[in-house]
Amino acid sequence: MKPDQNNPGRRALFRGVALLGLGAVAGCTGAPGRPSAPAAGPQAAKAMRPSTYRLQPLAGYGPPHAAPTRLPVRHEPILQMDTHDESMVLTFDDGPDPLYTPHILRTLREHDVRAMFFVCGEQVEWNKDLLREMADDGHIVGNHTWTHPLLTEMSRAAMRSEIERTCEIIDDTIGEPPAWFRAPYGAWNRNAFRIGAELGMEPLAWTVDTNDWSEPGTRSIVRAVRAGAAPGVVVLSHDAGGNRSQSVAALRIFLPELLDSGYRITVPRRRGV
Repeated sequence: MKPDQNNPGRRALFRGVALLGLGAVAGCTGAPGRPSAPAAGPQAAKAMRPSTYRLQPLAGYGPPHAAPTRLPVRHEPILQMDTHDESMVLTFDDGPDPLYTPHILRTLREHDVRAMFFVCGEQVEWNKDLLREMADDGHIVGNHTWTHPLLTEMSRAAMRSEIERTCEIIDDTIGEPPAWFRAPYGAWNRNAFRIGAELGMEPLAWTVDTNDWSEPGTRSIVRAVRAGAAPGVVVLSHDAGGNRSQSVAALRIFLPELLDSGYRITVPRRRGV
């Protein structure tokens, strides 16, 4: 599967509500997502891969449980953090998955680090306990649409349903709506940015793509993270959408290496929290 792929057939985009400023990370600055459904093949993913650029640090919209406040509409997704320290963000798309997500959560817990999980609503529907576990462990839960569709081929109404429905199930399950949104396949358009902003979510992509969706081998995934490691980068991996045993094994290798090298694995934080 491709970067934003969620199960043997790609997942659809989420709808998002962003309201965070990178507190612990000093501000996040963008990274588009990548394909994740079998429908969009590897070529489509490459075509949508973003260039590296920075935006201004994110601003939050208030305390938890507050109603989403309409955010300014961005024209590009955030690709990386605007930070002056050795901070990095690890993100996982397409879950939660009862087979692989628990292993990833366990590894993160063993090293006492937090990550971001961009979940698909249809996966949450059957794995609410895993979503609660993510939240209880301090991880950030983001919106990756309900079925992981290619948003750029959808009507505004259909797109909003995909994103809004996912926001609702996340809010109902963990008690607060998502503040971050990632488009499946990293495919964004004006409607995606506008709907996400209306729902209070910031658009987050990535700077380092592990390509784990294609099951390239544990060593290949580890090499991608080693090569891309740098202050402010956002790493894209997957915890669902196919056989993610390589992703699980790779995390066990590169996470302690990053920490030993002095990197701080962190997550964006809501302003005022």
